[in-house]
Amino acid sequence: MAYNICSSSSSLSHDPHLFFSSFSPPLALQFALFQPTPRLKQSNHSITLKPSLQLTQVSSQIPVSERTHPPNPPNSQSLDEKANSSSKSYIWVNPKSPRASQLRRHSYNARYASLSKIAKSLDSCNPVEEDVFDILASLGDKIVEQDAVIVLNNMSNADTAAIALKHFQQRFELNKETILYNVTLKVFRKCRDLDRAEKLFDEMLERGVKPDNVTFSTIISCARLCSLPKKAIEWFEKMPSFGCKPDDVTYSVMIDAYGRAGNVDMSLSLYDRARTEKWRIDAATFSTLIRIYGTSGNFDGCLNLYEEMKALGVKPNLVVYNSLLDAMGRAKRTWQAKSIYREMMNNGFEPSWATYAALLRAYARARYGEDALNVYREMKEKGMELNVGLYNTILAMCADVGFTDEGVEIFEDMKNSENSQPDSWTFSSLITIYSCSGKVSEAEATLNGMLEAGFEPNIFVLTSLIQCYGKANRTDDVVRTFDRLLALGITPDERFCGCLLNVMTQTPKEDLDKLTICIDKANSKLGYVVNLLLDEESIEEGIFKKEARELFDAIGSDVRKAYCNCLIDLCVNLNLLEKACELLDLGLTLEIYTDIQSKSPIQWSLHLKSLSLGAALTALHVWMNDLYRVLESGEELPSLLGINTGHGKHKYSDKGLAGVFESHLKELNAPFHEAPDKVGWFLTTKVAAKSWLESRHSHDVVAA
Repeated sequence: MAYNICSSSSSLSHDPHLFFSSFSPPLALQFALFQPTPRLKQSNHSITLKPSLQLTQVSSQIPVSERTHPPNPPNSQSLDEKANSSSKSYIWVNPKSPRASQLRRHSYNARYASLSKIAKSLDSCNPVEEDVFDILASLGDKIVEQDAVIVLNNMSNADTAAIALKHFQQRFELNKETILYNVTLKVFRKCRDLDRAEKLFDEMLERGVKPDNVTFSTIISCARLCSLPKKAIEWFEKMPSFGCKPDDVTYSVMIDAYGRAGNVDMSLSLYDRARTEKWRIDAATFSTLIRIYGTSGNFDGCLNLYEEMKALGVKPNLVVYNSLLDAMGRAKRTWQAKSIYREMMNNGFEPSWATYAALLRAYARARYGEDALNVYREMKEKGMELNVGLYNTILAMCADVGFTDEGVEIFEDMKNSENSQPDSWTFSSLITIYSCSGKVSEAEATLNGMLEAGFEPNIFVLTSLIQCYGKANRTDDVVRTFDRLLALGITPDERFCGCLLNVMTQTPKEDLDKLTICIDKANSKLGYVVNLLLDEESIEEGIFKKEARELFDAIGSDVRKAYCNCLIDLCVNLNLLEKACELLDLGLTLEIYTDIQSKSPIQWSLHLKSLSLGAALTALHVWMNDLYRVLESGEELPSLLGINTGHGKHKYSDKGLAGVFESHLKELNAPFHEAPDKVGWFLTTKVAAKSWLESRHSHDVVAA
């Protein structure tokens, strides 16, 4: 009678464990305890012992019993054969039976256990022919091809497996040599040795052995484990030339491989097909798809994939969670990153380094300062070392949100680390932190440390230094730093010029000429507008506004508001209210400023949150005049008037627009008072506003 082992050559290719990132033990061989024996009579009952040999996904195609047991005589029909023809494959045998232990000793299960021990011995022996052949000699003369398959299938040492394969090839003529090669390839896959697997494939072809689907799927999964997606694609695309057709599991794996290799179109095309044909897709592949969507900016697609994955019954692993956290960080959807992290923790996953890195980047990008610092501290508590990129990310965030002390502490920690020493970006962030705080000596000391470390200051460092010197009213040092930038061959960009312009708003009038020369060298168009602004001689009406418009049309949209704010601030500082109003009007016309005013039937409001102090004061002046013109025209004001300054403070200052405006409104004797239930709002009634506007106009007329 025959004990057949998985006669389909492609059966292994349907095993998803071939492709998962974490593999379960080698293919499980499950054997029944007993061999077939004649019927045993006990009392008045008879028990028919039926053969039972069940193997799960074994890459073998050899009928074992044809070599381990002699065939029955021709034309004989024993009870065993009748039992074998039964549809049942198991039968219970009383373990107390006198024959039970004897049956157990003669079962193939005992033989399998013996072969497994030999495989373990081969794994631990020296990888030389003499030692390997000596161990295999213990198999005796009755060794069969299936024994060789089981030995190799249970091995995990690539060196000794290659020698064992050679021994079996020399020992007897193989009927199914492809299977022997496939189980040896499995050993190479366990060891993540793609190079040896490829060489074994070449040997197969030299010996005239035809590879099958299992051969290719094993090598493809080996390439995947080795993080070599391009190699996986190379082997996948070889399959048709050998007459092999990939199954759905292999196709699903290739979604991951193409995605990792950067062939996004092919990956997404296969995924569309997978959804239509209902292929089985593992968590690792979903992780790659989420990463593809995240990189392309399709953040809703990331979340949809996650929900689809759960609907299909695929449990997310840590890699999936990390990919989602990274995508939500890119999208600046920090609240969703927090939610995903909570779900991950509730599902029993321990955060990895990649988890913390994704969280830290997400919080830093969104300027969630306290959350980012908490992640940083937790990493340090767990002994996790940050790399240079993460250190720079959190330091840049500290510079953006004004965490001076925390930034200095992190910088010192970085200097003391073994593997992550500060680079030019690190020094740049620390100099920015000191510069925004007005700490000149600390900024200069950091610059010197940067030079000692072998890094030349870049445009970002020099921009920060100019800002620092400007805060300290050290105009000569600003000029010296500007000259240094030119000497280094660095071309001033628009942000650098904006910084110079901002410094002018903080500079005493007698020193403005020094900075005007610098601005003229950096950007002649901006220099011309500044000179027109500072020119005390009368110029033709409309010239200043025309030149300012040409300037705004020529610069990038990301700096237009900063330039306009600074120019208006400069006008206010120099008491050039008319030019300030021209610039504000131009800003509104070009939509540099939007949504400054809002009107409803019961309230008119002025919104100043996005404006600099000078621009906000100018907008208030224009709004007051507009309100008076409304009264003059006979139109009624609404019952409530409001000014919204926002409630935030400058990150490097205790002053906010609300505080400054409160003082200014008192100076004007304006009837606006801070709303107790709406922070940053100043409100007044129609009656109070009307009385104040009329009295203010009368006072102006008398003064004139």
